[in-house]
Amino acid sequence: MSASNENGSRGGQRAGVFDVRQVIAALFVLYGLVCTLMGLFGTSSREIEQAAGVNINLWSGIGMLVFAGAFILWGWLRPIIVPTESDTESS
Repeated sequence: MSASNENGSRGGQRAGVFDVRQVIAALFVLYGLVCTLMGLFGTSSREIEQAAGVNINLWSGIGMLVFAGAFILWGWLRPIIVPTESDTESS
């Protein structure tokens, strides 16, 4: 019988930063911050006028940050458990 970890699953370790969801979230945070800052400080009224009165950089940046937050939350609530060598040998 193998020991349970704090998540209640049997054996193994969390994937951590090697989880692809965390990599995707990090990229979306980076791009989201750039777009949000450009929307706040780098968009002229002429550019907003060309975009039908919508600050596209600001709204797309906020959307990317929300998307990144969802990926981080998903990875935190449902971590990937990687089996250790002792788990695979006992099976």
